[in-house]
Amino acid sequence: MNKYEEALSKFQLNLQDEDISRQTAGIIAKARENHTPEVLRFLYSCIDLTSLGSEDSKESIWKWVETVNDFDESREDMPNVAALCVYPNLVATVREALRADVRIASVAGGFPSSQTFQEVKIAEVSLAVANGADEIDIVLNCGELLDNNPEAVVEEIMELKDACRNAPLKVILETGLLKTAARIQTATVLAMYSGADFIKTSTGKVYPGATPEAVYILCETIRAYYRLHTKKIGIKVSGGIRTAEDAVLYYTLVKAVLGEEWLTPEYFRIGASSLAANLLNEIAKL
Repeated sequence: MNKYEEALSKFQLNLQDEDISRQTAGIIAKARENHTPEVLRFLYSCIDLTSLGSEDSKESIWKWVETVNDFDESREDMPNVAALCVYPNLVATVREALRADVRIASVAGGFPSSQTFQEVKIAEVSLAVANGADEIDIVLNCGELLDNNPEAVVEEIMELKDACRNAPLKVILETGLLKTAARIQTATVLAMYSGADFIKTSTGKVYPGATPEAVYILCETIRAYYRLHTKKIGIKVSGGIRTAEDAVLYYTLVKAVLGEEWLTPEYFRIGASSLAANLLNEIAKL
């Protein structure tokens, strides 16, 4: 048994797709009771507000950051978002424009497909951090995982973790591509053992985004890792989270499986672009 098989052998959760669907349905049936102004305000504080469009420019990103600055100065009744997430070449613009107490996240490492040279991935991460990124989001090498080459997956993540210096690393699994409980759990375990600080569901760019079933698997695997190592790994839900109802659903899952100690922006994030406005509208209604 090699070291990768040994790591995976510690996570015999026996998660079956049919059982997961049943367990998940039972949990999210209770989501309505969490649909309160207090929860919605908390969820707003967990958003990684994202701008990852082909049309992004220094000018458009500067204006976008100013809306976050203005919110910070005008809404004393609300927390601001957790982070602003952009492409690596726009990190310096965000750093220069940002006045609010909000972190800067950057996708890097060949986002969104992870299909480029290892040297390019490392350079992207290093340059993003050097330009002011507080957090880095990379994509796990799904091709190597699907080819049953865990060594390549682990070594790549470890190298990119080193390039992050002190910046937390979020590893995107692309759960919509991996599909099965076994693959998603394997990817989660390998990412955690490679130094991931957060496990993230999806890029939201190519494959289907987050699903309750995938998030349930991530939560169960993170909980098992915590029991083994007493180390908390964060979870970021991304891909198709647009409404207050969507956000509350995933809040309910994390609360049920991982517990309230994970319900802080330090360990729970939602990657979204339109969710913030929808949450504010819903809070106003309530």
